[in-house]
Amino acid sequence: MEILLQPDAWIALLTLTFLEIVLGIDNIVFISIVSNKLDKKDQPKARNIGLILAMIFRILLLFGITWVLKLQDVLFHFETSWIKAGITGQSLIIIAGGLFLLYKSVTEIHHKLEGEEESTSGKASTTLTNAITQIAILNLVFSFDSILTAIGLVSLDNPPAGFGYTGGMIIMIISIVLSIIIMMAFAGPVSKFVNEHPTIQILGLSFLILIGVMLLAEGSHLAHVELLGNAVHSIPKGYLYFAIFFSLFVEFLNLKMKKAKDPVHLHNSTIVDDKLKDDKFLEK
Repeated sequence: MEILLQPDAWIALLTLTFLEIVLGIDNIVFISIVSNKLDKKDQPKARNIGLILAMIFRILLLFGITWVLKLQDVLFHFETSWIKAGITGQSLIIIAGGLFLLYKSVTEIHHKLEGEEESTSGKASTTLTNAITQIAILNLVFSFDSILTAIGLVSLDNPPAGFGYTGGMIIMIISIVLSIIIMMAFAGPVSKFVNEHPTIQILGLSFLILIGVMLLAEGSHLAHVELLGNAVHSIPKGYLYFAIFFSLFVEFLNLKMKKAKDPVHLHNSTIVDDKLKDDKFLEK
């Protein structure tokens, strides 16, 4: 516990905790949208299980850091007249996660805008097991990204003075646990707010499309992909999160300045359905 008496350790802990929360925002959005398709009594359970899985994946990957770093080794090369790449295990996981996120986001947008209304039948449109499976798949990809970022910030090979390898591990584990506890505390209110505002739902799904594209670019960069002789570069996360927070800021201003008389009615929005039913009952 001597490590926690060092000012540098506290700075690293606070920085890592904040970083884990920022990197977990996209995770909370995805969990909120997936859990909204469950019965109301199962939604808190899905959110909590999803975040606990995220914590477990991150800690396991942290203890298996040697294996994670080996995933950076090139598995095979391939080259044609217009593309060249050296595929690694890490790039395969991140690219697969990006494709899954793009598929899921576009499918959800289509379903909410043009799909059949399933909530009117009183049945949930997905099961708890199915929702947790989807959350677990994406959590694995987000965990890789989160752990690699944390390792870059608190180097285990060359830790700050007095930290040592064990000290760096302790700091990262504590930051992971703290960030998950904070996210679990706010996941409910965030999920409720997202599901009460259809425009926020679509905005959140659009963010997931952006993150999916970012994962594809990052996976291609890790695989050293070259298209027509031009290397594919990763998209800086700062640009992405600036776009997300700026878009949310603009949407919050819109929500504050204008209350739509005829709000958009998305499919599978049980909260909106209940509100409309109550309004019709009061009119009668």
